[in-house]
Amino acid sequence: MSLSARVLALGFALGSGCVVPFAAPVSAFAAAPDARQQELTQGLDAIFNKHAYGARNVQLAWLNGGDAYTILEPAADGKGIDIVAYDTASGSRSVLVAAAKLVPEGKSAPLTIEDYAWSADKQKLLVFTNSKKVWRRNTRGDYWVYEVASGKLTKLGGDAPESSLMFATISPDSTRVAWVRENNLYVEELATGKITQLTTDGSKDIINGTSDWVSEEELALRDCFRWSPDSRSIAYWQFDQSGVGEYTLINDTAAEYPQLMQYKYPQPGTTNSAVRAGVVSVDGGPTIWLKLDGDPRNHYIAQMEWAGNSSQVMVEYFNRLQNDAKILLAEAKSGEVKPFFEDTDKAWVDDSPLAPIGDRSGKDEKHPADLLWVSERDGWRHAYRVNRETGKPALVTNFQGDILQPEAIDAASGWLYFSASPDDSVRLYLYRSRLDGTGAPERVTPADEPGMHAYDIAPNGKWAVERYSSFNRPMRISIVSLPDHKQVRVLEDNAALAKKVEPLIGEEDGKNPDTEFFKVKVANGVTLDGYMIRPPDFDPKKKYPVLVNVYGEPASTLVHDSWGGNGRLFHELIARQGYLVMAFDNQGTPALKGREWRRSVYGTVGVLSSAQQVQAIQELARERSYIDTARMAIWGWSGGGSNTLNVMFRYPGVFSTGIAVAPVADQAHYDSIYQERYMGLPEENKQGYHDGSPINFAAGLEGSLLIVHGSGDDNVHFQGTELLENKLIALGKPFDFMDYPNRTHAISEGPGTSFHVYSLIARYLETHVPAGGR
Repeated sequence: MSLSARVLALGFALGSGCVVPFAAPVSAFAAAPDARQQELTQGLDAIFNKHAYGARNVQLAWLNGGDAYTILEPAADGKGIDIVAYDTASGSRSVLVAAAKLVPEGKSAPLTIEDYAWSADKQKLLVFTNSKKVWRRNTRGDYWVYEVASGKLTKLGGDAPESSLMFATISPDSTRVAWVRENNLYVEELATGKITQLTTDGSKDIINGTSDWVSEEELALRDCFRWSPDSRSIAYWQFDQSGVGEYTLINDTAAEYPQLMQYKYPQPGTTNSAVRAGVVSVDGGPTIWLKLDGDPRNHYIAQMEWAGNSSQVMVEYFNRLQNDAKILLAEAKSGEVKPFFEDTDKAWVDDSPLAPIGDRSGKDEKHPADLLWVSERDGWRHAYRVNRETGKPALVTNFQGDILQPEAIDAASGWLYFSASPDDSVRLYLYRSRLDGTGAPERVTPADEPGMHAYDIAPNGKWAVERYSSFNRPMRISIVSLPDHKQVRVLEDNAALAKKVEPLIGEEDGKNPDTEFFKVKVANGVTLDGYMIRPPDFDPKKKYPVLVNVYGEPASTLVHDSWGGNGRLFHELIARQGYLVMAFDNQGTPALKGREWRRSVYGTVGVLSSAQQVQAIQELARERSYIDTARMAIWGWSGGGSNTLNVMFRYPGVFSTGIAVAPVADQAHYDSIYQERYMGLPEENKQGYHDGSPINFAAGLEGSLLIVHGSGDDNVHFQGTELLENKLIALGKPFDFMDYPNRTHAISEGPGTSFHVYSLIARYLETHVPAGGR
């Protein structure tokens, strides 16, 4: 249901590849219903089956601090992928590793590069390939090391089974690689191939070096080990899942008899994994466990990094309610721990990256690095520099506004680069502040390109990859110089895609008269951001049906001026059928509007969001006479499905139709980290859990309701939807339901699935909310 709560969704394209012609544009009002339906079907087929509108991306790695970079390019002979180096300033090109160099002995084809990383000395290339899915991500596979000088290509893991290694990482001194297999941590010497097993207790219940399900989902923990700067030790997490409730998914379609998939999944108020962290020598031997206070099942090690040296580990230690984050310094040789800094909040503390300021090589043991920390202690999300000697925070980003996140620390020049948009929360730009906190932040992104700008800044702070898009313009990827932000070269402009979507979205030179960002006032003087897509040939004297897309939870926003990929195009197709498509971001979403905006929903998630979604459409209808309040539908996925249910049940009659995809019907049945972060513990907030859960208000349903869920959803479980169905059945409430067998939360697995889901949504909408202006 969630991403990390501190990450604002920027929008992305889901498909990629082939060019498929879209049907010639047809006016939604001039066309007969059959023609409109044909246009819709052809459009959905092009988007979801033929993947005709996927944006091209660039997979880039910086070299030599940023003076050069590598990208993947097709080999000249069409056989495989070359790794090509470019000089950042001049653009001079050289093939650094030809595809022909990546052909394993006895094979005829080069490795398929799914991911790659360079060693610190740039003499060794780590290639990830032949991956297999673990949960929803392809994290298990094969790793190969290519030595530039000798041309030697070696598969890691010795005689380990195929596709069994996870999270391989090269040591800072470029001599070893650490990896995880079957819940144990290993180190392999590159010169000799010697493998040392560092842990031996990995099992179903004990996980070393990688995370359990809920920590991966909600704390963004995946590869749970960290090399020391001197390459002599590894700090790692261990998760003890014994006692955690086991969830069972039933796959009825894989074989003649149903198959079971079981995994540990703690629900709110139930037993969590016991988590601890330790340091082990790369030569093997006993682990030195960090001496952390408190019950390990009621604390989280949210982050762990070496503290700018090789003698201390820095740990972010959360209590279970996640409203008290302690930053601790642990001695690697003894495990002794002392407090360094603490951040608290009456609601919750957002997870912040542990970013040392200064020398990260570990060579300067006498002058340890300060800590960059992101906090909302003054009412805004700001960056602070925490003094290593005193533990006192000093404000770095001195302005009345939120940052989204730090982007880079240029310690040599004394600057922090960060993303923010203090005057316009639906857009995002690059800023910089002096690390000593003096002066006002400076905007780095030019003012002539409104939209979303994301950056990958080179280690030397002189260059950046800029990814820019807007609501009507696919992503452009460029190299820019810093701090002047001059465009050095365009790596991918997606010009072909931009040209191809013009007939569909009506875009011309980045503008589209049929799309609009607006603001609308709701109760208590609160103003929400919104967007609207109008039909072609829109006539403000007529009345049009409405489709509201909702998310509304603390994990993400919907209203942002960025290219939304397939979702954006789906909504464009709906608008072309004769609908007003819109979205509102209510309070509690992670918009850049201050702490109070985001924390206003604590303990009552689902209550304020549904109320404000209703207030927003009602107020907008009062302001704009072309909104037909008798023909309004609302739809959402995941948390948006939950809000769809809450709106339909709590405010009957406002929307005649609701479509809830993969919703959380009862908050007591989602995962512990997410739900407890925003709601507290169930036994301490019984009323809040009751009031925020749609299932408790199902008696209010009026109108048409479609519920969609995948029976293989390992995130938002099918169980919650079944409980809701039982409630609606007992109440005698008619509703419609679609089960996608063994599909996960994305409901995308299998040929034709995405096309079928979105066709179902469109068909249900048109059946129950007639299209077109009247």
